[in-house]
Amino acid sequence: MQPYIIMTTSTNTSASTDPSAMSGLELLRAWQSTPDDDRPSIGRLLGMRPVRIEEGEVHFAVTPTADFANPLGTVHGGICATLLDSVMGCAVHTTLPAGVGYTTLELKVNYIRSVALDADELTGVGTVIHVGGRTATAEGKVFAADGKLVAHGTTTCIVFR
Repeated sequence: MQPYIIMTTSTNTSASTDPSAMSGLELLRAWQSTPDDDRPSIGRLLGMRPVRIEEGEVHFAVTPTADFANPLGTVHGGICATLLDSVMGCAVHTTLPAGVGYTTLELKVNYIRSVALDADELTGVGTVIHVGGRTATAEGKVFAADGKLVAHGTTTCIVFR
């Protein structure tokens, strides 16, 4: 399987970059700088947008749509779980050098309150707790537009060096 190529442009040139040659922080910042990127991804599918990307911490936002509905007519819990998995995993990714991968080994989610389909933006914040040679841990929180906590969780990721 070939890696996706990120297209970057400057005022004079256009260049493509192999993501495996970029650190996690560089890769995520490249995504942040090209918000109209049309590569297939979970972020594109859900309309997830990077808000802030720092080493060890990321913030992503998503706005609920009717397609996010569960049978009760509120936002399906899987949306918050996916947002948490994304921000926690990407927080870990920001600490990894080029050529080092990771994947979620374990995900724990606690739901605090339901989210209406017409709710404004949800913001997920992921923060690294520990990065070791083989595993990494992170915590995350999802906030409604009014600042109320909607869900929180933790993850353990396996690191592939």
